[in-house]
Amino acid sequence: MLLNFITSKTQLPHESVKNTLQLLDEACTIPFISRYRKERTGNLDEVQIGDIVSFKEQFESIEKRKATILKALEEQGVLDEALKIKIKKTTALNALEDLYLPYKKKRKTKAETARKNGLEPLAKIIMSQNANDIKSIALKYVKEEVPTHEKALEGARHIIAEWINERTDIRNALRKQLERHAQILTQVIKTKIEDEKAQKFRDYFDWEESLNRIPSHRLLAILRAESEGFIRVKIIIDDVRALERIDHKIIRSSTACADQLELAISDAYKRLLLPALSNEALQNAKEKADESAIRVFAKNLKQLLLGAPLGEKRVLAIDPGFRTGCKVVCLDAQGQLKYNETIYPHPPKNDSTGAMKKISSLADAYKIEAIAIGNGTASRETEALIRKIRFKNDIQVFVVSEAGASIYSASKIAREEFPNYDVTVRGSVSIGRRLQDPLAELVKIDAKSIGVGQYQHDVDQTKLKKALDTVVENGVNAVGVNINTASRYLLSYVSGIGPKLAENIFNYRAKNGAFSSRNDIKKVPRLGEKAFEQGAAFLRIKASKNPLDDSAVHPESYPLVKQIAKDEGVSVSKLIGNTTLLQNIDLKKYCTNLVGLPTLKDIIKELEKPGLDIREQAKVFTFNQNIKSINDLHTGQLLPGIVNNITNFGCFVDIGIKESGLIHVSNLADAFVKEVNDHVSLHQQIIVKVLEVDIARKRIQLKLYKK
Repeated sequence: MLLNFITSKTQLPHESVKNTLQLLDEACTIPFISRYRKERTGNLDEVQIGDIVSFKEQFESIEKRKATILKALEEQGVLDEALKIKIKKTTALNALEDLYLPYKKKRKTKAETARKNGLEPLAKIIMSQNANDIKSIALKYVKEEVPTHEKALEGARHIIAEWINERTDIRNALRKQLERHAQILTQVIKTKIEDEKAQKFRDYFDWEESLNRIPSHRLLAILRAESEGFIRVKIIIDDVRALERIDHKIIRSSTACADQLELAISDAYKRLLLPALSNEALQNAKEKADESAIRVFAKNLKQLLLGAPLGEKRVLAIDPGFRTGCKVVCLDAQGQLKYNETIYPHPPKNDSTGAMKKISSLADAYKIEAIAIGNGTASRETEALIRKIRFKNDIQVFVVSEAGASIYSASKIAREEFPNYDVTVRGSVSIGRRLQDPLAELVKIDAKSIGVGQYQHDVDQTKLKKALDTVVENGVNAVGVNINTASRYLLSYVSGIGPKLAENIFNYRAKNGAFSSRNDIKKVPRLGEKAFEQGAAFLRIKASKNPLDDSAVHPESYPLVKQIAKDEGVSVSKLIGNTTLLQNIDLKKYCTNLVGLPTLKDIIKELEKPGLDIREQAKVFTFNQNIKSINDLHTGQLLPGIVNNITNFGCFVDIGIKESGLIHVSNLADAFVKEVNDHVSLHQQIIVKVLEVDIARKRIQLKLYKK
C-alpha cells in the first residue's frame, strides 16, 4: 500500500520509489542517495527523494490514525467487517475521520439529550417519511422532560441533524461546493479601525475574494490581521444552493415529515455542517498557503546559503552605527578573530579623521584583503568613509547583509565561540565571516531569523523547520565541507553526521590535530561504518596523500578510479585534471551491476575539476551615491540594486537606503510571470526603474529594467 500511495502521489516510476524506500530503510540520507545511488533510484534528485520521504511520513501518519480508530471501534463493539474494510482502504485523512464521526465520543450534544429523552424512535419515523399526522405521533412522546409535542419534534430534529451531519455523501458534496465556490469575507472591527498597528492591514478591512484563488501571501496577511484582532474572517457560500442539494439527497415525499426534515436539514447545515466544513476549507487553504510560503522561503534560503563566497581572504569587518560607534574586527583567512576596536566617525563624535587613520593602519597591520560593512544603520555613511581611504594595497569593499547577525551574536553558539567578547564584537565577526563563506556562517543562525521569507512566523512551524533544515543539509552537502576547518555546527549538517558525531569530530580534531586522510575519520569515537559511508564523500581533506580525499568521489569508488588510471597508464594524480584523457575514456567497459553510467559520469566530471566549489565568486557592488534617502527618489530614475527578498507577489530590492523597494510580479517582465525565481535570484545585482514613491507610507514601487 505504501508503494502504491507514493507512486500515485508523485507519479514517479514504481521501481525508483521501491528502491528509494529500501535505501531510506537502510538509514541512508537524501544527499547520499541522490548523489551516490543514482542507479538504484533511476537518477532521482534530492527534491524527488524529499517528496518520497514526505509522502512516506504522510502515509505512516494516516496508518497510525487508522490503528487508533480501529482500536476505539473495537472497544465500543461496533467494528464489523464492512466498516473495517472501508477504514483500511481509505487513504485520505478527511475520509477517515468521516467514517469515524458517527462513533466518535462526543461532548454533551442536543442530539444526545434527545436520545436520553427517548426521542430516537420519533426521529426514525420522521426519516422514514411515511407518517402523515406527525403531530399526533409526537404527542405520544410528551412527558416530564419533553413537555410539548413541539419539544418532542425539536428533539427528534436534533437527532436527525446529527445523522445528516454524519453522512459522508452529504459532507463530500458540501466539501466540493466549498472547494469550488467558497468566498473569504472580512469585516473590520469598528473599534480598531483607527489603530495605528491596524493600518498595514487596511487593504483587507472589508475584503471578499474566492478562497480557492486567493494568493498565499494575501491569505496569510488576512489571517494575521484576524489573529491580531483587527478583522473578523468568515467563509461563505450560496446557502440556498447548498440546502437544495441536501434536500434532494434526503426528502423524497411531500408528507408532514418533509417539513420537519427541512427544518432539521437547515439546522444541520447552519449549526453543524457549515461551521465544521468551512473551518476545514479555510484550514486546507491555510495549509496550501503555508506550503507556498515555505516553498518560497526554502528557495530563498538555498540561494542565500549558496551565495558567492569571497573565500579564504583576510577581512576587516565593520558593524556600523552612529551614537554607539562602528565595531571593527580583523579576521584571518580562516575567520579567526585577531583584533577588535570601536571607532566613532559619525555623529555625535564625528571623528572621521581618526577613524580613517585607524582603519588604514589596521589594514596594513593585518594585511587586509577585503572590507565587509554591515548593511544596517549608518551603512552608507560608513561605506562612503571607507572609500575615501587610500590604502597601500588594493582592498575590495563589500556591503554585507546583517540579517540574523544580532540573533547569532546573542546565541549559545556565539557565546561558546567567543566567551570573552560581547555581542557587538560577535556581530561584527559574523558579518566578516559571512563574506568569507556565507554557508559556513549562516548555518549557525536559526533560518527563520535570516529574513528571506514571507509570513514565516504564521506558517506551520514544524513543516517550516523541516523544510529549512532539509535546504541547509542539501546546501552543505552540495558544496562539501573542509573537515579540518569546519565548525561543529557546519559539520552537523553533513550527511550521516548529526550534532553528536559533529562534536566528536570537532573534539578529536582539537586533541589529535588535523585529519590527514579520509581513513582517519574512522578513528573518531562512535563514527561507525554507516556514518562513514553516508558522510565521507562530503568531507574534504586538503593536502592529503590521496588527492581523491579532496574531491566528491566516494571512497567506495577509489578502486574504480585506480583501475581507470591503471588502464590509461597514468597515476591517479596525473589522471585528475587531465580533461583530454578523461573525456576519451570508454565508460561502458566499467559498468557493473552496481555502478552504471550516471555514477561513472559523475566521477569523470569530478576528476576534471576536483573539489570545485559550485558557488560563484563574490563581486563588489556600488549603490548610487547620490541617493541617501527616500526623499532623493523620483519617478523614472534608473538605479543599481540588490535583490534582498523574494515572495510570491514579487521581490524586494535594496537600493542603498533604509527602505527596500518592491518589484511587483507584474513589473518583472512584459509577459505573464509564473515564478518570481525564474526572473531574479536572491542577492542578484540588477538595475531597477522607479515607478512610484509614496513617502508617507514609505513605499517604493520599482520595475526590473532590461536593456
